Amino acid sequence: MERRTIGATALSVGAVGLGCMPMSWAYSASRQRGEESLRAVNRALDLGSTLLDTADMYGPFTNELLLGRVLKERRADAFVSTKVGLLVGEQHIVANGRPGYVRRACDASLRRLQTDVIDLYQLHRADPEVPVEETWGAMAELVRAGKVRALGLCAVGVRGGRRPGGGLYDATLRQLRRVQQVFPVSAVQAELSVWSPEAVRELLPWCAERGIGFLAAMPLGNGFLTGTLTPGEGFEPDDMRARHPRFTAEMMAANQPIVAGLRRIAARHGPHVTPAQVALAWVLAQGRHVVPVPGAKRERWVTENAGAAGLRLTAEDLAEVAALPAAQGSWD
Repeated sequence: MERRTIGATALSVGAVGLGCMPMSWAYSASRQRGEESLRAVNRALDLGSTLLDTADMYGPFTNELLLGRVLKERRADAFVSTKVGLLVGEQHIVANGRPGYVRRACDASLRRLQTDVIDLYQLHRADPEVPVEETWGAMAELVRAGKVRALGLCAVGVRGGRRPGGGLYDATLRQLRRVQQVFPVSAVQAELSVWSPEAVRELLPWCAERGIGFLAAMPLGNGFLTGTLTPGEGFEPDDMRARHPRFTAEMMAANQPIVAGLRRIAARHGPHVTPAQVALAWVLAQGRHVVPVPGAKRERWVTENAGAAGLRLTAEDLAEVAALPAAQGSWD
């Protein structure tokens, strides 16, 4: 698989990563099978999808434990990305950016992942009660201690930037400018897909100008862009899409023209090319610093996603994607 680099330190990863969250969090987690997920992770590594993206809150903790079972045997094959900063309570998810907590959380992640170093440690969310510079400073200490190789930040889009006329990622860009003064940012992770392309206008250029990698989260639109979901079939109560505004039967039906457009493009590239691969190829085409991280929990989906690394969209294809109707339903 093609390799891409993350950040000024030129950390090398496969062009398509693997989002591990669906294996134990947010997508019908009650039906997950550990052995099936282990096969999916091993398949990803076999195919060159080396970036494994997880977080301590997924499960919580069970996602890192699952990956640790693979990393114990295949650490040299993997690029490990995990996150810190969110705690799962009984009813709410809360941010915790206190330096002492960050240090303890890193040590706990290392134990669960069965490794002595995390390749990319990301701040999941900034704690509104703690200056982000203090949190980032604690993370930088982990790099200097040899427990972490590079730092990243997960971006949160806010409509209006919390002020009239503001951009979607204004708050994140302010955070990024602040933490850059403390320690270099190697990667930014944010949603980017055919049906949520907002990051193209603000975040991608900012990252490209500074040599910062961009990890595209949810590049398949939470599964919608695969064309395998049927409007109205419903989701399990523990599946996050059961509460997502774009996954009502009405909105899924309204957004079918997007999937139809991806199918048309896929058909031009051969009978075995899928809408999902076109959607991922579009993300890859947004810049050499971009690495899509599609979530998957089965070998066949991992294999299909990895195949997108070899798909090159033409200028005609890209123009057709640009002409697709905007997604219906609220962004979040």
